[in-house]
Amino acid sequence: MVMKETVEVVHDEADPVLMRNGENKDREEDIANAKKEVEEQLRLHRSWISENKQAGCEGRGVYVYDLPSKFNKDLVGQCRDMVPWMDFCKYFKNEALGEPIPKLGNGWYQTHQYSLEPIFHQRVLKHPCRIYNENEAKLFYVPFYGGLDILRWHFKNVSNDVKDALSLELITWLEKQKPWAKNSGKDHVIVLGKVSWDFRRKDGSWGTRLLEIDQMENPIKLLIERQPWQPNDIGIPHPTYFHPHSDDDIMAWQWKIISSYRKRLVSFAGAARPGAAESIRSILIKQCNSSAHNGNQCHFLDCSSGGCDQPESVIELFMESEFCLQPPGDSPTRKSLFDSLISGCIPVLFDPFTAYYQYPWHLPEDHENILWFVDQEEVRQVKVNVVEMLMKISKKERDDMRRYIVYELLPGLVYGDSTAKLEKFQDAFSIIMSNLMERVTKMDSTA
Repeated sequence: MVMKETVEVVHDEADPVLMRNGENKDREEDIANAKKEVEEQLRLHRSWISENKQAGCEGRGVYVYDLPSKFNKDLVGQCRDMVPWMDFCKYFKNEALGEPIPKLGNGWYQTHQYSLEPIFHQRVLKHPCRIYNENEAKLFYVPFYGGLDILRWHFKNVSNDVKDALSLELITWLEKQKPWAKNSGKDHVIVLGKVSWDFRRKDGSWGTRLLEIDQMENPIKLLIERQPWQPNDIGIPHPTYFHPHSDDDIMAWQWKIISSYRKRLVSFAGAARPGAAESIRSILIKQCNSSAHNGNQCHFLDCSSGGCDQPESVIELFMESEFCLQPPGDSPTRKSLFDSLISGCIPVLFDPFTAYYQYPWHLPEDHENILWFVDQEEVRQVKVNVVEMLMKISKKERDDMRRYIVYELLPGLVYGDSTAKLEKFQDAFSIIMSNLMERVTKMDSTA
């Protein structure tokens, strides 16, 4: 449900306080115009949604570039040194799905949130529409693991030139390919397993300039978090821990979570952001912990002390909760949003950029069936107690939302394994590939 509030702002030149309110009004107008622009882009993205769920491969061939290994496999090979405090190699087992989690059932793995690039690569390699003649292809997939390239430099003292080197080498390589030159990269797609801002460094030292390079404007970029004002950035789901192999895997999980006993009204798995003045997390944690006065309606799982290291702990908490708080963290989007959805836990969002403006192919335009929205400014000013507000939502409304999430939404939010045989359902990958084909087909028809 989206809760909206209209505030009238009066401007009076004689009163400095009201003048500040006038400045606020200008800012509100700027924000409104920016949101309008984003919504227009999302309408364009939704116009590429394929209505033919069973389209064949004729005229829809996918060509996978055989990039030099330095652009992908060699990055995976640096797993032991990728992040100083952990061995990343375990996350690249089983074609980057990670190690199995038998406790949760078939198809569950300890998947890292930044593993999307190799996961997607393995799926495309086995796609039924993959072809080996570039002259017959409709779509060109560039398997560059740009997120892993960034990750290896995040915590090392190296120059920006070093961070940008591989991205620039990729551009040089692509410009030598005939298909790239033919359409200036417009029919090319790159999947990036980190947020868009990490690839858009202007000043400072964080991230790379990959998506600021002129040649990267035309390709379609699929990211776990898009830059809202970039028309060729398309948000796709974060990888969850669930990678079904069959329709039966999905149906078994649907039954498990729809029948799960939800003994908690609200849960929050996360950590405070004491250094971030704008963060509402500390307020939410306080409201959650004080719910003891209301019969322990809310449970806080502290991720700062290792409480979220085991996927089972997080998923089991979400399975026994009606609502899951999903405030912004280091960026607006959260992997936890998708973990909560596939656990049947209704997300409570505080920033429209967490979901509304991110995932046009995987979340419905009308979000009222799948989540509850609370303006973070209301929380910041302590005008609302979120736990008390959620206590007022009827059981019928909660159950209706959960049924929609579980039966209508869930299959399209997960990435099946590389040999998945799904007939009844389309997973996140299948939706992406169908819509990419629709996009390049429409591009051809308007050229």
